[in-house]
This record gives sequence, C-alpha cells and structure tokens, in this order.
Amino acid sequence: MRSKAVRIGIVAGEPSGDKLGAGLIKALLAEHPRAEFVGIGGPKMRQVGCDTLYDMERIELMGIDGLFGKLGDILKIRAVLYRKFVAQPPDLFIGIDAPDFNLTLERKLKKKNIRTVHYVSPTVWAWRGYRIHKIRRAVDHMLTLFPFEAEFYQRHKIPVTCVGHPLADEIGAPDRAAARKKIGMTANPDGKVIALLPGSRRSEVRRLGALFVEVAEKMYKADATVQFVLPFASAQMEKIFYAVAGSVKHLPVFTLNGQSRDAIEASDIVVLASGTAALEAALLRRPHVVVYKLSPMTYWLFQKLRHVDYCSMPNQLLPEPVIPELVQDQATADNIVHAVNELMSDPKKARKLERDFSDLHQQLKRNANVQASEAIMKLLES
Repeated sequence: MRSKAVRIGIVAGEPSGDKLGAGLIKALLAEHPRAEFVGIGGPKMRQVGCDTLYDMERIELMGIDGLFGKLGDILKIRAVLYRKFVAQPPDLFIGIDAPDFNLTLERKLKKKNIRTVHYVSPTVWAWRGYRIHKIRRAVDHMLTLFPFEAEFYQRHKIPVTCVGHPLADEIGAPDRAAARKKIGMTANPDGKVIALLPGSRRSEVRRLGALFVEVAEKMYKADATVQFVLPFASAQMEKIFYAVAGSVKHLPVFTLNGQSRDAIEASDIVVLASGTAALEAALLRRPHVVVYKLSPMTYWLFQKLRHVDYCSMPNQLLPEPVIPELVQDQATADNIVHAVNELMSDPKKARKLERDFSDLHQQLKRNANVQASEAIMKLLES
C-alpha cells in the first residue's frame, strides 16, 4: 500500500486547522511519498503540496456570526466538493475541525463508501451533545487532541485515537529573555510586559480590538512602566484591528506580524480571545485572562445548549479551573484590568499555575502528527 499512489481529500476551515493539516500532510508524505491531497486549506497546507480548490476563508465561520452573508457560498462549495469526490473518489477523506461544514460532507461521502476521518473533535462533550448521533453516521475514525475526548468517544462506541496536541510537541521550555531578544523588544526591567491577542477571526478582532486598546490605556494610565506586545494573525486582521480600534501610537505597544507564540513567550501575562491561544499560553506557562464575546444570538444558543461551565480548554484540562474567564457582558475593560492585576500581584498563584501548566504539557506531548498519520495509515491499509 505504501508504494502505491494514494489520493486523499482534505478540508480545513480556519488557521489552526490549516496548521494541523500541514503537519499531518508532511507526516503522511514521509510514509507515503506518492500521496496526493486535494480539498480546502490555507497557505500552510498549500506550501506542503495540498491542491486547494478553495481558500479556507470562504468557509470560515464562528458560531452563526456572518452566517447569512456566507451561507449560500458555503453550501455551493460543499456541493461542488461532494460531486467532485463522488466523481473521482479519494482513498480517504479527512475533515479537520470545521464540524458544521465537514460532518455533513463526511456523512454524505461515507454513504458513497468513501472512508472518513475527522481530526479534532467537535466540542460535543461541551455543548450540542445531540451531535454525537451525526458524528457516528459521518465518521469512520475520530482523531482527538485530548485524552478525555477519546474516553467520551469510547463510551459512545465510535473508533477513536487520541493523538495529543501538536503544540505540545512544538513548544519547548519557554525562555522569556530569548523571546524578547528574538522580536527585538527591550523591556523595561521595572515594568511588566502584557501580550494582547484579540484573535485570528474577523468577528473576534471586530469585537475585541477596541476593548483591548481600552484595557491597555487603563493599565498604562495606572502604571507608566507597563509595556504591551500585540501580534496580528495576518495583514488582514491588522487592518480590521485598526479600523475598529484606531491608532495605538499613544501607547507603548510593540506590534508583530504572525508571531503570537513569540509574543506570549516574551510576556509576563497574556490577555487573549478564547481559543487555541489559551492552550498555547498554558503550554508556554504564562498566566492569562480569557475574553470571550459572541453575537447575542450565538451566545444565547451557546447558553442554551452547553454542558460545561468554562470556555477555555486549559480550564477543562487542569485539576481545577483557575484561569479567569470574562464572557460576554463580563468582558469589560475594568474587569479585564482587575483580573490582570490580581494575577500579577499573586506570585504564589503564578508559581502554582506554572507547575500545573508544566504537568499539562507532559500529558499532551505525544508526537501528534506521527500518531495521526499512523492511525490514518492503518485505516488506508485495512
């Protein structure tokens, strides 16, 4: 099988999925040099040889934000992909996250006897639990990032492999001084450095950009030694940020392009949008405050259908949820400043957090790309 040409359909719908997809493709190519990949992805997947029929921004959504403006295009793209994969069946289809797009496509492809893998579990354990029935009909094998997710699927008798998280494999022991030198930032030794990460999605940046600037203004007014580092996920996100938040030239803000990990590592504390950045901050052992804002309708649905009390993944994984989360109406500048000051003024809590984050890192470090590749190879060879 490994000497034979293999064609794999693959779809990622956001930057984190693009990164996961690129790592998985590289691992599969190491075992299967003649493998071909076709579907939807971003720049990282294209760089490793994926033939992307559409850019992932065409199908990117957060909840129902922007749904009505994009729904027609998304449904058309999914229909075109389905017809293409039925006409030229791949040996396997891999949906990376983007469950609202991928699970329906996977279910339809599975009905046509095309084997399907879903990489990154939907948060079915956290909200909209009824989706487990759709997942069972759609997925031949689930690849999860976290051990508790694999246990969930085992209980529901769905084939599953926990591969760990690629971030845990990539991130080594953090070095604050080296990170500051790398990005060219000379921090005031008497002041704290706060990283501000307003998110990688348009909707996040639009909702949090001005709020994060207000936080920086309040903190700088109270302490002129504080400095900020602000990484932008892309040039497009930078434009959106300045459009909603205005200039930051009146503040000691050090801006970066696409270097969120360096920003987190260089900081003393992080204020971030809920998402992958929270896990990244935990793996880099940095105290952080999670801010989560959705459209009123999406938040109302989330409240009605959720099964957990916390938004951030580290709070789900730690022995006890200790990371401050400021959600929706609680996400005000005053509340964020208060949470940051509490973390900065409690060295004992900071040391405990660092120990907990270190333990978490070890749990998730499993060589994820290789583990995912091996699970997929077994399915191809069965």
